[in-house]
Amino acid sequence: MEGIKRKPFQGVMNIVRFNWHFYVLSMGLLIAGLFFRHLVPVQLLLWLLIASSVLSLGVSWYIYDVSRLYQLRWLDGLNVRTNGRIVNINAGFDETSHLLAHKYPEAQLRVFDFYDPAKHTEVSIERARKMYPPYPGTEVVGTSAVPLSHASTDIIFLFMAAHEIRDGRERKIFFEQLCDALPEDGRLIVLEHLRDPFNFMAYNIGFFHFFSARTWKEVFTLAGLSVEEERKVTPFLSAFILCKNGTTS
Repeated sequence: MEGIKRKPFQGVMNIVRFNWHFYVLSMGLLIAGLFFRHLVPVQLLLWLLIASSVLSLGVSWYIYDVSRLYQLRWLDGLNVRTNGRIVNINAGFDETSHLLAHKYPEAQLRVFDFYDPAKHTEVSIERARKMYPPYPGTEVVGTSAVPLSHASTDIIFLFMAAHEIRDGRERKIFFEQLCDALPEDGRLIVLEHLRDPFNFMAYNIGFFHFFSARTWKEVFTLAGLSVEEERKVTPFLSAFILCKNGTTS
């Protein structure tokens, strides 16, 4: 987005900083494997480990540093009110509120953080929170007590955050509240990695941390939401444009 620039390699460096324990473990395994390099199976495992790490970092660099993800142009053309009331919800790490404030300068922006260290135990999020301060005015909320009244919000954004709600019942309650907060012409925009072949190739078993498109659509349906449109921001990221059931344009 013009006017707001990210540092070179900011995205992939954040991944390394937030998940350094994985790379330390990989390095330890690599060093140990060198002592047994005469064993063919060990050599094969070493090459697989190296290839997997390089591939995941390469894909992450493409997504978070090379693609136009943070320019937010993929939001253009949506049938939404851009001068109304918008809410951006994160799970403890917020890279997008300042971008949304820049993209929609006439809107009234509220920012929610639902991170709960007792429920959401990702160590990477804890590290991210220590390195990056929250957006000014961020409100800490609970997933079962989102402070939005009925039909009060024109657009709600959830960028790579909702998958941190691991419990199915908790997700349902959370999305029901967001659905209730939307007016008939409101929209909920959910951006997520999916548990699909692209993300498996990129992140190996790490793709199990994501949910499938089918799982997300079941959650949306149970909450009273319909998928108006699904956009591929990159081959590895999907955006679901949601509205209340019966209000699809």
